[in-house]
Amino acid sequence: MHKVWNLKKQQALNEKSNTKVSPSRIRIQKDVSELDLPSSIKVEFLDQQNLNNFIVQIKPDEGYYSGGTFKFSFALNENYPHDPPKVLCLNKIYHPNIDLDGKVCLNILREDWKPVLTLNSVLIGLQFLFLEPNPEDPLNKVGLSDLV
Repeated sequence: MHKVWNLKKQQALNEKSNTKVSPSRIRIQKDVSELDLPSSIKVEFLDQQNLNNFIVQIKPDEGYYSGGTFKFSFALNENYPHDPPKVLCLNKIYHPNIDLDGKVCLNILREDWKPVLTLNSVLIGLQFLFLEPNPEDPLNKVGLSDLV
């Protein structure tokens, strides 16, 4: 609820100052206001004025990675939603779909990205990687060999 109030406050300030708001910013504000996440996913905006960059924390409550806490940085460029978010894992993790540099292999962040997808769908997809790692599309082949 706090996020929605902040977004409405920001929109009111933008209207008063007669500054043009980019379509990307409007879409990001909409996506953020519609986030409906489970308790295992937390979103932290480091700067309320900049919704393009934020941190996501995922704590899987079941599966192989249960009990772990994993942080990801999200960066949305000015062409969002036509370009997918750039996601980077900030923790060193042994996972077949996350390499040692933190790059994430999730199909909806690459070839299957569509502008109709929202931040909520990306976050749920990211959480699903911890519940069901995808051995068909490994980024970390060493992590895959130990998982299978």
